[in-house]
Amino acid sequence: MCQYSSEDGVANDWHLVHLGSRAVGGAALVIAEATAVSPEGRISPGDAGIWAEKHIEPIARINRFMKQHGAVPGIQLAHAGRKASASRPWEGDHHLAESAGGWPTIAPSAMAFGKRLDKIPRAMTEADIARVQNDFVAATQRALAANMEWLELHFAHGYLAHEFLSPLSNQRTDRYGGSFENRIRFAIETTQAVRKVWPEKLPLTVRLSCSDWVPGGWDLEQSVELSRRLKAESVDLVDCSSGGVVPDAKIELSPGYQVPFAERIRHEAGIATAAVGMITEPHQADEIIRRGKADLIYMAREFLRDAYWPSHAAKALGHSDAVKPPIQYLRAW
Repeated sequence: MCQYSSEDGVANDWHLVHLGSRAVGGAALVIAEATAVSPEGRISPGDAGIWAEKHIEPIARINRFMKQHGAVPGIQLAHAGRKASASRPWEGDHHLAESAGGWPTIAPSAMAFGKRLDKIPRAMTEADIARVQNDFVAATQRALAANMEWLELHFAHGYLAHEFLSPLSNQRTDRYGGSFENRIRFAIETTQAVRKVWPEKLPLTVRLSCSDWVPGGWDLEQSVELSRRLKAESVDLVDCSSGGVVPDAKIELSPGYQVPFAERIRHEAGIATAAVGMITEPHQADEIIRRGKADLIYMAREFLRDAYWPSHAAKALGHSDAVKPPIQYLRAW
């Protein structure tokens, strides 16, 4: 989850402790927050970034620590699109004027997100599209240089790629808008470009918002078909989330409410999936995997509440030896 704690995109001691604690706590995979591929792609001025060489070593330092404690280091590459240039959540979570540290935003169409994010973005030209895709490729190469071993492309939550996918935010009339084939073009092309530089031996994954939760928006049927296309482009797993493209979606929250997305995509698209969303209890997570509803469990808020969740879960499920504490903590185990 975003920490909004970087300065000019650079990871610092907060990120080392934050991510390192999850590795020490027994997480098998630790995926760093949505990391901007360009300054304009940040959600806020405090976002993590990977658009410059100066970002590599601070990230590599964290990765070295996590690997020492048994976790696979991953990263989520993102461009916020029309939701960029916002204040931090604890500072109001609203669009910033340029005089207050904000910047111009871009999107598929010149349509504001709405409510507190009311800045109208500039509609992207095809040259803009190519530039952003090149930014994703360059960011991927820097992620490799930082010894990342898991890469996720953030195509969800109303950020740039999702804005292309959804007819609610994409009103283009060129080859990047209109039909399903055109609306998925940005995502497919970006994936293809990244896959060319990301080694086949390392997992490449994509986060999708599987439903906009709004009639006439992006939906699960389209997500299934896109997942089939992504599998053909050597994507290894789809991270199945939802929502975020409009501010007024009606979402009925309940434990595991997004798991059906992962289950259907897994079975109908024939690709591995990760389940997310209000998964908090060990037996709940275990049941999802055992019944074939998903291949992985991704956790966010529960991990913020409890960095040692894997250790507690292993004990609750009768497998205390499955998660080894660091030797410094053995006396307390």
